[in-house]
Amino acid sequence: MFIHRALWVVMTILLASHVVAQPKGDVTKLKASGQAEAHTPVNIWPQIPFVRAKDLCQYHDAYGRTKSEQMAEFTQTVRGLLREGVDSRNMMALLNTLDDQLNQQRTVAGSSPGMDIMLSGTLKASLDRVYRDRSPQQRNFAFFNPSPLNELMRQQRTSQSTAVWNPLLIRGLSGVAYGTYSYAPSCKGDLLVTVHVDLACGHTYHFQAQGFPEQVMQNIGIQIFETFQKTQFPSKLKIGNQQLELVGAPGSGVGRAPSPRSAEMACKAMNARLPTEDEYEYLSNVGDWNGGVTCARGKLWAMAKNKVMAPDLPNPSPVRSVAEFPGQEFSYFCVR
Repeated sequence: MFIHRALWVVMTILLASHVVAQPKGDVTKLKASGQAEAHTPVNIWPQIPFVRAKDLCQYHDAYGRTKSEQMAEFTQTVRGLLREGVDSRNMMALLNTLDDQLNQQRTVAGSSPGMDIMLSGTLKASLDRVYRDRSPQQRNFAFFNPSPLNELMRQQRTSQSTAVWNPLLIRGLSGVAYGTYSYAPSCKGDLLVTVHVDLACGHTYHFQAQGFPEQVMQNIGIQIFETFQKTQFPSKLKIGNQQLELVGAPGSGVGRAPSPRSAEMACKAMNARLPTEDEYEYLSNVGDWNGGVTCARGKLWAMAKNKVMAPDLPNPSPVRSVAEFPGQEFSYFCVR
């Protein structure tokens, strides 16, 4: 209960301090910037409360079958017990005992405290593991942990006096994360978990995964990493002494076209162009997590003058004629 109250207090102060700290013109710019704002690293409040939701396992067990199906299963169970020689006079008592034992086991497993703490901890550990494995130059998603934080939490725990939260102490905070979990409909011990990330700028992100409690957050950690770390369009990247703007494709980041000429025309309509061979190569080396775009193998990339960049065919050159790839689709993005 304390964590929930502290979370909403932080969110209220965060929103208030964000509006106060931004000049009027900056607030308008923030709302209008939309996609470009996703490049800014975000700092999330370190406490991630999880609330237990409806037990979908018991719900589906009760309502996932028709009454006739339930009666057929019950009848089959009775027949099996009679074949084993159970006295019919003790039949109902035995069935009730078995049912009570099953319900008791579920109650003990479901009432054990600490599931929310485990989910919060495994989410942080999973996210850090992804960052260590992929090693981006800049971390765009981190947990806020200033030195005055312990003092703030100590004051909030004190019931004798109302703690005064100073907005200046949390001006580096970008938002909060919270979630829900429930036992999945499969009734095999796995959880259905949702995580929500609310930022002070107005953006909200939602992630969901299903799996065993000790593994489910790995999936969500990867989702969070890819959402906040992957290259967004438009963005700018410095190549040597020049600055290259990644515009993307019309309506998307990386688009697909039936021919390089069609992709080239789409870029011209945006006052942009297709990347050169050197630009494709450099952006691929930079990678998806540092502001570039990986030229993945198995794809053909459109170039100007009806040429194709084929990473799978490096010899003698990955730049090929479109005539070598009849009936293929071509990936592309525009730059300027």
